[in-house]
Amino acid sequence: MSWNSYYTGTGEPRPNAWLPPAPPWRTFPHQPAGDVFQPPEGLTDAVNAALCLRRPLLLTGPPGSGKSTVIEQVSLELGLGTVLRWQITSRSTLADALYRYDALGRIHAHRLAQDRDDISGAAEDIATFLQLGPLGTALLPARRPRALLIDEIDKADLDLPGDLLDVLERGEFTLVELLRENRTAADVRTWEPEVVHRVESGRVRCTEFPFIVMTSNGEQEMPPAFLRRCVRYSMPAPTIALMCDVVRRHLGLEVRESSPEADLVQEFVERVGAGETVAVDQLLSTLHILSGTPSTDVGERERVKRLLMKDLSRA
Repeated sequence: MSWNSYYTGTGEPRPNAWLPPAPPWRTFPHQPAGDVFQPPEGLTDAVNAALCLRRPLLLTGPPGSGKSTVIEQVSLELGLGTVLRWQITSRSTLADALYRYDALGRIHAHRLAQDRDDISGAAEDIATFLQLGPLGTALLPARRPRALLIDEIDKADLDLPGDLLDVLERGEFTLVELLRENRTAADVRTWEPEVVHRVESGRVRCTEFPFIVMTSNGEQEMPPAFLRRCVRYSMPAPTIALMCDVVRRHLGLEVRESSPEADLVQEFVERVGAGETVAVDQLLSTLHILSGTPSTDVGERERVKRLLMKDLSRA
């Protein structure tokens, strides 16, 4: 492997320099990884229990263990449509996940309409300034459940899991702005901007409870009342056999015994077992580079490993 065919650091323009093809998981538009995911033992039981009970599935495990890929495979197999995604941060609120009301946008549009001496058009239609969030869209009436990923719920404010309980139990919510203006019906944009849904009497009420997968890296404990309403599954620790299968499915690479690839897989499993935070996609990325452009330069291979296989818990 030689990096000299890419960036050289000389500053000399090379507009026709050859660039390597992207890894399969970094091609765009993004292709779901559900067709290459191999569920570990017990995961299919947990998924089926969540589907039958109409309960959220809470998946815990280290970063990069495939938690968020599960829902892609379930949606692919069962035809649940495009996966809706709610990425959790410390600022996430239940209100934003249900719907958003652009009050400032409406005020601005109203003022522009006044300047044109026209206040009867779209500027006065409150529905124009409403958009359902990922959870709100998942709760729309549908013939089949929608698939919703709530990613990294353990990063949320401590109150968010409790706030979710009422919605998860009732499967409905109200758009108070529509009720305030006595709107009997309004066409509201969903989380999929090209899709509009008619909301009657300001209420969204699901007919099929969505298939919800929540992921957690274990950064905080969830309240017992919240856990009681979930089907829980912990992703197992990686083994050499499991990682070899992951490599084969994602890279089409057979890891042979006593090969450099086998040594790297074994090192990855041992580091995870020792408590280090290294992710599966780090292993895949390293193998993609080292196997794609092989080099006899041992020092170069070691530099690549150190660069890509750093412990995620350290700077």
